[in-house]
Amino acid sequence: MIKELSSMIDLENLELTGQHTPDPLRYAFKRKGGAHSGSAARPIAKEETQSRLTQALGESVDKRSPRCLYIHIPFCRVRCTYCNFFQYASSTKLMDAYFEALKTEIKRKSAEAWTQSAPFHAVYVGGGTPTDLSGAQLQQLGQMIHQHFPLTPDCEVTLEGRINRFGEDKFESALEGGFSRFSFGIQSFNTQVRRAAKRLDDGDVALERIQNMVAYNSAPVVIDLLFGLPHQTLDIWQKDLELYLESGADGVDLYQLIDMKGLPMQQMVEQGKLPAPANTATKATMFEMGVNFMAKRYQRRLSCNHWARGNRERSIYNSLAKTTAEVLPIGAGAGGNVSGLQMMQTRNMEDYIQAIEADQYPVAMLMLADANREITSCIRAAFDRGVLSKQVLNHTAGWDIYSAAMPLFEKWQTNGLVKVDGDYIALTLAGEFWNVNLAQNLINTASSLNQSHIAA
Repeated sequence: MIKELSSMIDLENLELTGQHTPDPLRYAFKRKGGAHSGSAARPIAKEETQSRLTQALGESVDKRSPRCLYIHIPFCRVRCTYCNFFQYASSTKLMDAYFEALKTEIKRKSAEAWTQSAPFHAVYVGGGTPTDLSGAQLQQLGQMIHQHFPLTPDCEVTLEGRINRFGEDKFESALEGGFSRFSFGIQSFNTQVRRAAKRLDDGDVALERIQNMVAYNSAPVVIDLLFGLPHQTLDIWQKDLELYLESGADGVDLYQLIDMKGLPMQQMVEQGKLPAPANTATKATMFEMGVNFMAKRYQRRLSCNHWARGNRERSIYNSLAKTTAEVLPIGAGAGGNVSGLQMMQTRNMEDYIQAIEADQYPVAMLMLADANREITSCIRAAFDRGVLSKQVLNHTAGWDIYSAAMPLFEKWQTNGLVKVDGDYIALTLAGEFWNVNLAQNLINTASSLNQSHIAA
């Protein structure tokens, strides 16, 4: 049976297996996959949305599986040239109206039976730019999270943002509110690179602000660095890595610029206002530089893209969000999943506020999770860490899907992307760079194998 299923895998498909090349790090695939891998879900009729959510959130759950809370703040003072998440320009009047509606949604959703039946392991306030809220609003938001939601004793409560106009007063207000982790999208410490990306402060200002917050020694401060940006040479990238260490930040994410059509950066490049960003081969070199840099400085690796300086940085939300953990979404544009339902809340501010005022769930799209969701999450989490376990995958699938997929793993090994080590598949450096491609390809393969196994 296993051999029959294995024979279904198209090992001649280079988009699945990658090409056999002397340099798999740079040329295994023709193009890089998106930022995240995932699976399909089935839409639920709009007229059923409210009743289905009422039922799901109205039921207590007995199991204590991991769960997270995500709160979205959809405002930015300026749209970064590489950003696909921009929704609304920061306006005090609009933000105040939104914050009132947000508080109402927090009170309502926190009172649901589902919410109160088990504690949350991580909270993430993202955007947008949550740090554009006032200090008083940040403090109140943090206090409401702690007051209304059941949290585990070690719950990680993250505030995401940018350092622009986030001074000591706001930082102290956020700490007073109970935020226990801060994540800042620095992207680069080079002023020319930052300006081209529409980051508002000079690089030395960004460095000083991170150092000042780290000096409080009150909560882990982590930063994002982006590689492949216009004007960002290999020398500049090397300096960015060195300044991460100089900043004293507790952790760092190294993300590559993903080409996205229709964004301001693409338009500016086409108009000759910006040099082209780095190609995939150059970004692969920058990734290699980052991995080697962190290894030589003994930074603790948490995933393919994330490192910690010490034990304080845990990155709980980012890790759990790639697993089967449920995520309760709050705010316009927030996404999540509860009791087998995946949802995306409306991004339209007027629709969001009207829904809250009408005591409705502000959901634009509700879907039934894919039948293979647990397998998908298992694969996503494993490839994010860089190691896939036979025992974990087979336990999740309920049968020996690991052996059925072995011909694909062996092909990947031949192509320099993984190492087959008995009951484990470990990504090579090239595999780490192409991990989203590999994860998505295995998700698609596992879905087909699982369907055939069930049918048999």
